Amino acid sequence: MVISLGWISLYISEKPRSLKEKRRVVKSLKDRIRARFNVSISEVDNQDLWHSSTLGIALVCSNRKQAQIISDRILEFIRNARKVEIIDHDFIVENH
Repeated sequence: MVISLGWISLYISEKPRSLKEKRRVVKSLKDRIRARFNVSISEVDNQDLWHSSTLGIALVCSNRKQAQIISDRILEFIRNARKVEIIDHDFIVENH
């Protein structure tokens, strides 16, 4: 069993005018990632900032290669999203 834990810092490029708008954008992105990749995802930092967010992501796979592929696909999915930009990210993959 392989566990992958990661975080992704985002800039909300849609220019939300309130925290409510920002949360709508982040929730939509989280829901799409969760549905497409079957991972656990949550906003873990910057909840009170209008233009940034940090997402925490966890997934369990059968091997390291699969974990790396899914992590890369999640990053590519976010890069293709129109309303956010990736500022920084990191994933840790561990065997258990």
